Amino acid sequence: MPRRPVVYLITMDKKDVFWHIMDRGASDMARMLNITYNWVAPENESVQEQVELINRAVEAGANAIMLAALEPVGVSTAVEDAKAAGVHIIYVDAPAVEEGDIILATDNYQAGRLAAETMLSEFSEIGISGGSIGIISHIPISFTVENRERGFRDVMEEDGRFILLETKYTDGTPEDAQEAAKEFIADNGKLVGLFAVNEGTTVGTGRALAASKDNIIGIGFDINDTIRELIQNGALNAVMVQNPYTMGYLGMAEAVAAIRGLDTGPDFINTGISVFNRFSQYN
Repeated sequence: MPRRPVVYLITMDKKDVFWHIMDRGASDMARMLNITYNWVAPENESVQEQVELINRAVEAGANAIMLAALEPVGVSTAVEDAKAAGVHIIYVDAPAVEEGDIILATDNYQAGRLAAETMLSEFSEIGISGGSIGIISHIPISFTVENRERGFRDVMEEDGRFILLETKYTDGTPEDAQEAAKEFIADNGKLVGLFAVNEGTTVGTGRALAASKDNIIGIGFDINDTIRELIQNGALNAVMVQNPYTMGYLGMAEAVAAIRGLDTGPDFINTGISVFNRFSQYN
């Protein structure tokens, strides 16, 4: 009897709800297709550890790796080696520089633009027509967060009424992001908006805004129970919600198609984005 195909999902970490939802999608499809499936991730968002996990997956006999690259250049040599060993690479959420079979992800540049347009709409509702805006990002910098920030900045620069402050980079934890947000609030008397680029920075930004008495619009990325509560309480105005389940579910299907020598379709599949705010329903 032939060996069942082996597929690994290697994410940036296992802390964020985002990755757990992606795992659920991959696991559901793996059960349907009778695939041996493993989910692993670095403990502390270490690029070197992610490289080691890619190498170990290859050594363990992986036929395909679904990868959310922590850093696009830093993991590329390991990806190249994996491909040379016959392993198919399916990028989910964040690609590396080295080409894979397919990318399943949000169009992060357009999502960043949508985040800026949402902030401008919130400004319009309360009559804000000028001031400064801070961005709270995450190191290591992936294509994912880089494109979100670029899209956000492009829209704000096109609008021309607001001053974009220098981005504050954090380790991505809510605690570090909260401190960065507090610094923005304390140091900028004309601050009117904060944009957080992912789940951890959104939680931290929301907590800082909840403790502030200033009227500052908060826009973030991704959703969990804490973020939903921060929106319901008015600390955050809206977040951009991705589809990690779809990334995992279709990513596993694409991995199996690649293993079986079938057509995996286009190079990039946009898994979509929506805006969640105080008027939204979320299950």
